[in-house]
Amino acid sequence: MHIEKHYRELEDVEELHIYNINKINLVEQGAPQVKKPEKVRFSNIMKHVPSDINVFLPVDDGEDYIVERIGWNLLERTNMKLEDVEGRLLSQLSPFYYEHFKDAFKEVYETKKTKNMRVYYHISDKVHSLANINILIDEEEIYAISDFKNTVEEYKSLEEQQLEEEENKANLIEYFSQTGSYYKTRGEFTWTPGIYNIINRTSEPQDRYYNIIFDLVIPEDRPLVEELLQTMSPETDTYENIIRIKTPGGKIKFLDTYLYSKFDENGEEISHYGLFKDVSVDSHKHMTRPIDFMLNGFKHNSKLSLLIEPLSKRYEFSEGFYAMIEVSKQDYIHSTEILENIVEESARENLLKLIRGEITEVNQIFTYNVNGKEEHQKICELFIERFNYGNKQHSIGFLTDITIPRQKQQELAKSNADKNILIKEVHHRVKNNLQVLNSFLNLERRAYKDNPKLILDNMQARLASLALLHEKTYNTEDFVNINLNDYMQDQDETLKTLFVAKHIDFTTDIDPRIHLSIEVITPLLLIVDELTMNAIKHAFPDENMPNKTISKEIRLIDDNICEFILQDNGVGLGSPETLINHNLGWEIVNNLTRQINGKIEILDCDVGTGFRLIFPTSFEYSLEEYQENEEEV
Repeated sequence: MHIEKHYRELEDVEELHIYNINKINLVEQGAPQVKKPEKVRFSNIMKHVPSDINVFLPVDDGEDYIVERIGWNLLERTNMKLEDVEGRLLSQLSPFYYEHFKDAFKEVYETKKTKNMRVYYHISDKVHSLANINILIDEEEIYAISDFKNTVEEYKSLEEQQLEEEENKANLIEYFSQTGSYYKTRGEFTWTPGIYNIINRTSEPQDRYYNIIFDLVIPEDRPLVEELLQTMSPETDTYENIIRIKTPGGKIKFLDTYLYSKFDENGEEISHYGLFKDVSVDSHKHMTRPIDFMLNGFKHNSKLSLLIEPLSKRYEFSEGFYAMIEVSKQDYIHSTEILENIVEESARENLLKLIRGEITEVNQIFTYNVNGKEEHQKICELFIERFNYGNKQHSIGFLTDITIPRQKQQELAKSNADKNILIKEVHHRVKNNLQVLNSFLNLERRAYKDNPKLILDNMQARLASLALLHEKTYNTEDFVNINLNDYMQDQDETLKTLFVAKHIDFTTDIDPRIHLSIEVITPLLLIVDELTMNAIKHAFPDENMPNKTISKEIRLIDDNICEFILQDNGVGLGSPETLINHNLGWEIVNNLTRQINGKIEILDCDVGTGFRLIFPTSFEYSLEEYQENEEEV
């Protein structure tokens, strides 16, 4: 805040420009009373004058001033009551006003001439309001008559925006609890929106001039209103009763009525406050406004709850609250004991701080043990806010059961994590398999450099098998439980397509219970490829040979050991030592067999050639060992 002063010679007006003022700058709370208040002359007349009339009594030869009366606008601006300011020294009550008006008051006190001032109140760079002030002296009392005007009505200061937000919250509370209130001062009524919700009509300009609730009271209850008007006095300043009204739509409603009045030292009413609560049995059935439809949604939602005054004994919760804690409204006792069911200590502590008034807001997600049972938990999101409206403190909150959304969120996060792992695994498998194929290709280029067709045939078979493995595995996203029978059947179809001209039959008999991990099935399929390609190349030298067959059988020997037998009905090996000592394919098969902790042997067959492979269905295998074996191949 800063101050600028200017003097307008032509108008003979002193201007005061005040920038970004707030209530904290205006008054000092608890200034001592130095003089007992006396009745100010014409005080009754001053109440009906639209301008503010402020009266000060000079003391210490005009060096200071005792406040005798402050106008309504200034009282509202400082959020003070008349009894809080009268009889105080201006220098102690408001150093701000004293500092900027003492010279003007002293000048009027000494010269007895009227002085004109104009005060501009700025918010940022805009003039928010102004006051034309005439300062004069009469019978040794200084009068400051102020005409206060808003100049930029559409502009709202931060303080006004906050007040509007608090008013909106208070209106929401009124709508939900079917309450409404009014405030009467200077003979005019100010009605809250909750009143119009009760009487089921919109506001009208003339509502400020009469009591629109009392005007609807049915004839039978008018004596209660007359009793009220006769009863209210400084001695009896509150009134409670239930009255009945007839709304413009013809509906009879029962209103729980609470009235409170303030009186001045002369026994005249200064202000009047009224609160009405619709306690009709069917008060919840007349909803017609948009806000009511929204609140009706709260009332019938079991996952979302509106909490009205949760920090007060006047609490009202929508049905969702009782559905979430799984206690009926009739059996629920509102107390802090419910906090014991909250798992997170930080959430409990924050709520206790809110209850004690140490903080004004809680926005927290916590775990709630329904009826104190850890095996029955819900995830809840809670928002509660304390706020002041008028001279009273209120609270409003929202409680949401987010158990299912949170579970879905966690499942989605896990799914995304699994997908990331899957993608990494896919890259790893593709990389490793390409390395294996590259190793095979390098070996065969050296061994079969004079037979490129053989190299291409071998590579084509291997690529087909690995492509089949990738397709099936990644479509199921399962690297652990791969059904071997499906793969072997599909592999047979692939080999028939590749070697259709050779007219060989491929038969497969696989135990359907066998499920292998990809660490086992990848080397196994390559072993099958090598042995099959070896049979295709060497078992049937005569292309016209009838009934050419290559058979495969895999069965469980026990829970963790499999037996694989591959056999052909061809011409046979001749000398097994020749295969073992001089065949590149046999060297590859042995290396692949070691990868799966298996053992392979050549069978003694009457017809053709056979191989027997024993291997475990699963084993502990580190990634480093697997990569080392692949590099060895």
